[in-house]
Amino acid sequence: MPHARLVRRLLTAGSSLALTAAALVVGQPPATAVPSTAALSAGSADCSSLVGMKVPARRIGLPTTGAEITATASVPASGTGPTALPAYCRADIAIHPVDPSAPDIRMGLALPEGWNGKTMMFGGGGYNGTVPSLAQNVPFGPVDQRTPLGRGYATYASDSGHQADPANHPIPSLDGSFGRSDEALRNFSGDALKKVHDTATYVIRKAFGRAPDTTYFAGGSTGGREALAVAQRWPRDFDGVISAYPAWNAATLDLFFGRITHEFAKPGAFPTPAQQGLVAQRVLAACDGGDGLEDGVISDEAGCDFDPATLLCDDAETPGATCLSREQVDAVVAADSSWRLPYRVASGERGYPGFPLLSGARMSTPVLGFGTTAPADPMPVTAGYGMQFWNQWVKHFVARDRQISPFAIDPADPGEWQRRISELTALQDVNDADLRPFARSGGRLILVHGAADELVSHRSTIDYYQRVERVMGKRATEAFSRFYLVPGANHANFAPVAYSASYDSLTVLEKWAEDGVAPDANQVVADGNAGAGRSRPLCEWPAWPAYVGGPVSEANSFRCEM
Repeated sequence: MPHARLVRRLLTAGSSLALTAAALVVGQPPATAVPSTAALSAGSADCSSLVGMKVPARRIGLPTTGAEITATASVPASGTGPTALPAYCRADIAIHPVDPSAPDIRMGLALPEGWNGKTMMFGGGGYNGTVPSLAQNVPFGPVDQRTPLGRGYATYASDSGHQADPANHPIPSLDGSFGRSDEALRNFSGDALKKVHDTATYVIRKAFGRAPDTTYFAGGSTGGREALAVAQRWPRDFDGVISAYPAWNAATLDLFFGRITHEFAKPGAFPTPAQQGLVAQRVLAACDGGDGLEDGVISDEAGCDFDPATLLCDDAETPGATCLSREQVDAVVAADSSWRLPYRVASGERGYPGFPLLSGARMSTPVLGFGTTAPADPMPVTAGYGMQFWNQWVKHFVARDRQISPFAIDPADPGEWQRRISELTALQDVNDADLRPFARSGGRLILVHGAADELVSHRSTIDYYQRVERVMGKRATEAFSRFYLVPGANHANFAPVAYSASYDSLTVLEKWAEDGVAPDANQVVADGNAGAGRSRPLCEWPAWPAYVGGPVSEANSFRCEM
């Protein structure tokens, strides 16, 4: 074990003794006796004996009233090749709140036979509200390699402290109704991460008779924000973190969602799905060959110089499948452009850089795109994901009034709501760029984003990474982190996608965190689209892959250029 990680382990052991005042006053019954064998069997006898186990509040680093295992299930081995999973014991756990009116945090924990001594915590997505799959891959993970559970990891994840209410929204990740509870809101904003980590660590120690050797976190979107949150707030808890397409400045992004909601609701401003597709086609035609190859992927996104005026109808045309009206073009440009907040907020954020709609991202991606219906009040479920996100944020986070219209608050001039919005930015914007404590503890960070993301802008991730470099210096930043952009990849590889990123970041992170072997400059990201059969160099930002000759499906036919 490298010296830095040994020191981190000793510090972590000591920090588990630190108690908050709120936790001290909550009495807990003794923990139920559980097996303490070095390798817990996934058989029904051992697995079922975990039911009812208590986790004392004093063993959880933020205030709770303790936790307990509410159910278990013995899951047999399954699958072959990349889909193979070992037999494992699944434990369902409830972490109880301090406020009796707040919901539990519900989490799942997979304890595999042949445990490799490592753990993986998965982040969530959207407004969370459901427990993610414990057998999933890391975001942008390799389609031809086993998932963490398949590799023998103990894996765990949570709903972040609330349960999605289908009566409020049919899409679970778009239910923001929990925001009316202060404790649930704090849990979603980050507190649940510490509570879940500490609970899982306690149960793993009891089940396997020893602490994990190595701990990892992986998440995308909201989960990407959560990945950066654990590195910022609890720098000794994880050895390695994978943060993909992170919505790190969540409240500021919500305000930008509000901006585009207002813009696309203007009379005549919403482009039809066909017109959304037209924008993507025109941009691709203008910029696809900029990397030396016309292959449906814009590699040099920053170098794409597309004139939106070419989308306008001339005097003889009617807006439709071949052109857009002035109002429609203005709305698209507003969504693509950087926006500066005209007032100060507590998090210190100044604005949002816009989505790359005029340089590679598609507006018409199902569910996560701009929708098939203009935003309205009440908000249709066929409106864009971000517009529905704003609607929920206004009703349940800001005003805490189900009846308020999403158009009642102007993100540029919120009036009486400005103070509340500012408070929410302090809670939700995970923007501390000083990652020196994480780096000093031996932590390693892989940051990855698709350059065609239509929901969380990669430009925002560039902004955060540049801040880290300014605080720590480029050399110190590179000593513990890497940041990669994947041309053509969109949000979460949501189909249809020009380039479905398939990258074995976990193996790279393992070698770095456990063996001290930093990622090399010859990494490859494959296209996971069925039948694609192509790969490209994984270029460290700000470089991008340029075609230099040879078979167009092979990564060595490209080189990273700036």
